[in-house]
Amino acid sequence: MSKKNVIVSNVSEGHDNPIAELVQVACQFDSDIMLESDNRRINAKSIMGIMAFNPSDGMSVDIVAEGADEEAALDAIEKFLVCE
Repeated sequence: MSKKNVIVSNVSEGHDNPIAELVQVACQFDSDIMLESDNRRINAKSIMGIMAFNPSDGMSVDIVAEGADEEAALDAIEKFLVCE
């Protein structure tokens, strides 16, 4: 299991449909990917979960990935959330 904390920035400005695009990024990986913030934990591959989680600018998010490609998954989700 790998975990990384990021501060969300410019997601709504950097992406046309950030919720759907984040799910698409997460679904590229075999690893289980969870997002955690303020005692909430959601599956990054769930569009309903992401909608409820609503990652927004300035939000501190822990990305937790577990599986064969967990490091690549962490990097991809981090780049998406910080708009790199």
